[in-house]
Amino acid sequence: MKKNWYAVYTKSRCEKKVSALLTKKKIENYCPLNRLLKQSPDRKKIVQEPLFTSYVFVHITEMEMAAIRQINDVVNFVYWLGRPAMVKDVEIESIQQFLSEHSDVQLEKTAVNVNDMVRIISGPLMEFEGNVVSMQNNKVKVILPSLGFMMTAEVQKSSVELIDYTYKLRNMVS
Repeated sequence: MKKNWYAVYTKSRCEKKVSALLTKKKIENYCPLNRLLKQSPDRKKIVQEPLFTSYVFVHITEMEMAAIRQINDVVNFVYWLGRPAMVKDVEIESIQQFLSEHSDVQLEKTAVNVNDMVRIISGPLMEFEGNVVSMQNNKVKVILPSLGFMMTAEVQKSSVELIDYTYKLRNMVS
């Protein structure tokens, strides 16, 4: 059976704990952690907090779903159209790359819209492709379609090129 990534909904503030339990049971998982600078009255400190509140991603087969539901602090799978939400490998990789290159990442819940596809041609996100939701000043918003979230990062407008998929398709067919 093929393994796919699925989003698991956890009890509040239990993302790291669930990830540790999954790892202990040798179940491949990913709990995206956002690096944040927290300031208390006497010092500054970098902390790692879950990027997606109450979400952990698991890489499993459908046969393993029942075992995941039995893990302490797992509420259930996140559902989309009546089925557990499958997350594409490329989206997990995009989250991992985004978090490795940026700290203090902001998430914004959004409905997925069909927009122009772009490829970033320079900078830390070079070769990254995604749907552009908006370009304001130097910010680009990238959609993660399977989850309906956007990640926001600073990217120069000059670092983005439009992808012409009709041209790509014509060349692939000929």
